[in-house]
Amino acid sequence: MRKTLLLFALFCFAAVASAQDMAAAGDNDTFRIITEAKAKVFPAVVFIKPIVQSYERGEKKSQEVTGSGVLVSQDGEVVTNFHVVEKAVSIRCLLSDGRHREAEIVGTDKETDLALLRLKREVADEMFPYAVLGDSTILTEGNFVMAMGAPWGLNRSVSLGIVSCAERYIPGTSEYNLFIQIDASLNPGNSGGPLINVDGEVVGINSLATTSGGDIGFAIPAETVKSITSELRAHGKVRRSWSGISLQPLKDFDQNMYFDADTGVIVAGTDPDSPGLRAGLKNGDRITEIGGAAVTAVTDVELPAVRALLSSLEPDASVKVTAWRGGESLVVDLVPRTKGKVEGDELDCPRWNMTVKTINQFANPDLYFLRQQGIFIFGIKYPGNAAQSGLQRNDIITSIDSRPILTLDDVKAAYDDAVDSTARKTKVVVEVLRGGFTRQIVLDFAREYKAD
Repeated sequence: MRKTLLLFALFCFAAVASAQDMAAAGDNDTFRIITEAKAKVFPAVVFIKPIVQSYERGEKKSQEVTGSGVLVSQDGEVVTNFHVVEKAVSIRCLLSDGRHREAEIVGTDKETDLALLRLKREVADEMFPYAVLGDSTILTEGNFVMAMGAPWGLNRSVSLGIVSCAERYIPGTSEYNLFIQIDASLNPGNSGGPLINVDGEVVGINSLATTSGGDIGFAIPAETVKSITSELRAHGKVRRSWSGISLQPLKDFDQNMYFDADTGVIVAGTDPDSPGLRAGLKNGDRITEIGGAAVTAVTDVELPAVRALLSSLEPDASVKVTAWRGGESLVVDLVPRTKGKVEGDELDCPRWNMTVKTINQFANPDLYFLRQQGIFIFGIKYPGNAAQSGLQRNDIITSIDSRPILTLDDVKAAYDDAVDSTARKTKVVVEVLRGGFTRQIVLDFAREYKAD
């Protein structure tokens, strides 16, 4: 045992001595490279403080949050995360040189978690420092990278690490893009900040991090940032088509399913009343071509590229899809439609102590299955009248005092009528759909909880 410990100690001593020798030989070069790369981008890092509105807790609330961004043009364009500026009513930005500017939203894309802002100039020809978007496709595991931003609201921070995985697929998040996994420290507030390489180029936008278990962070690749910001700059949003086709790789380790093929991608399902279903595609079909372009997803890492291809198809235009079913080839006509909004609008009903939201096919698929057009209870305030009456989150409102409810305007009209001082009402009958069953619930709003 003592001999083992002695050998281990000698090994450690040799390893330390070797590391010291390497450091002595390369410290100056390493320090210079890191310093020069940081100096290129650091002036372009932006500390962002939006005021956002939230409806989740049963009332409309405004709060200040913090995040990061990076200037990508001398005209004041700032790239950040969607979740940093989501539902922002005002955005203040602090630059590295001490300038503070208001910003406006040029466009946002929830599905890639990206947003493009523009700083408001004080003079027409005001210029800003900016960073260059590099080539993220050449990144490989082991490359040194630096993450910049404002962790915990502490502006102007940088952490050093390596690329742990150059192409990371994250289920439920990698709809259209993969992520760069890094071990550089990311904390709340780093969101939207730049990930840079040793050449001082932005190769990603910091987006996600684990909350425990060590430093594991994820950045959106620069190639995705380039294509999305181009769309946001031109249209204020990303235009996508929707086909309603769920995909599965040929070798699905998570589901323990392996298909006997080397090309194509498997249809895992088609949404009700979707273009994919109308085209005749079925579960288990193996798609090999879309509009003449060959497609393959052997593993889940290749799924985002196929989804991106489907989303890029011209809406309302027929495209040929080649698939294999039971050993036979078939060609179907797919007519995708415009995807549209991916989240519903919200409304606060303060006297009822609840908020409501429009049912959206992509954000609320379970509710959409029950009612394709309608309103559901988004938030319940505790304590409050809605909670006391027995209403619950995700209840679909079908009527209020026998008045049909399909839109937010319908709810607003019913709410305004109920709380009108001349109406002298203290109760309304709310009909809801809960778990597929209809319920009649009396909402008593005689008590004013805010006053109490």
